[in-house]
Amino acid sequence: MLYEYSLSAQKEHFFNITAQVRDAVSKSGVSSGIAVVFCPHTTAGITINENADPDVIPDLLLGLREAFPDRKQFRHSEGNSHAHLKASCMGSSETVIIEGGRLLLGTWQGIYFCEFDPPRNRKFYVKVMGE
Repeated sequence: MLYEYSLSAQKEHFFNITAQVRDAVSKSGVSSGIAVVFCPHTTAGITINENADPDVIPDLLLGLREAFPDRKQFRHSEGNSHAHLKASCMGSSETVIIEGGRLLLGTWQGIYFCEFDPPRNRKFYVKVMGE
C-alpha cells in the first residue's frame, strides 16, 4: 500500500514525520513487513535520528551547513548546489521493519524529512509491504 503525505517547509529544517509513517502502517493493517519512506525531491532527504533531545536537530543542521556551505564556485544555475549536496548526504529514503503492527524504531529514534532548499511545498511517500 502506498500513502502520500505533504508538508510546507518555510525554512531549512528536519521535520519529524514518525507519526505519519505510523499512520500509514496503521491504515495498511500490515502486522509484519517493512515501511519504505521515500522523498521524491533532489534538495530534500529522509533520515532516522534522535527524537528525544531537541538540540540534536539544530546541531545536525549546523554541521551540514558547515560541511556543505554555499560557495561562489558552484556552477549550478539555480544557486542551490549546497542543498543538493546535503540531500545526497542524507539520502532519499529509509526502510523500517514492522513487527506486531508497529515500527521497530529504537527508543530514541524518529524519522525525519530533511528540507534543505526552502521555501517549498513538499511531499513524501510511505510504501508499506507485508509478508
